[in-house]
Amino acid sequence: MARHDEIRIGDAERDAVMGALHDHFAEGRLDRAELDERLDAVLSARTRGDLRTLVKDLPSPTGLPEPERAPVAGVPLAFGWPAMSGGPGHPAWRRHHRHPARRHRHGPPFPAFPLLLGVFLVLALTAGPGTGVLVVLQIALAVWVIRAVLLAFGVRRSRGH
Repeated sequence: MARHDEIRIGDAERDAVMGALHDHFAEGRLDRAELDERLDAVLSARTRGDLRTLVKDLPSPTGLPEPERAPVAGVPLAFGWPAMSGGPGHPAWRRHHRHPARRHRHGPPFPAFPLLLGVFLVLALTAGPGTGVLVVLQIALAVWVIRAVLLAFGVRRSRGH
């Protein structure tokens, strides 16, 4: 790990840690003076080790890249089916599966496809397939707009707390 901490950093790493520090300040883990002190230290940091000492007492996310994990037994990291099929050996696996707690799904998924398929079949058999397609597209658009509005208000409400 010492070799990993000696790697020089750039502006992207500094920005990520500064963003994490602002988040911890917003959550009440840091006071204003300590935030200012740590931000000054981040701007003068040269290596990952310098940044790691600034966030070692804070919970994740810290803005630093995740430490390399030991390979899972029986899962090849570079070749084989997991790497080819996007499994645990694939390089994108860590990027897409590192923060499972950030998913904010509440309740069962919305059964849009089965409902739209049922509406289409009923309308296709009664009024014709053209009418069925147009009505299904209108319903899908209405559902999409409603969900977008609910998501926008949900995000705005959660940031206010």
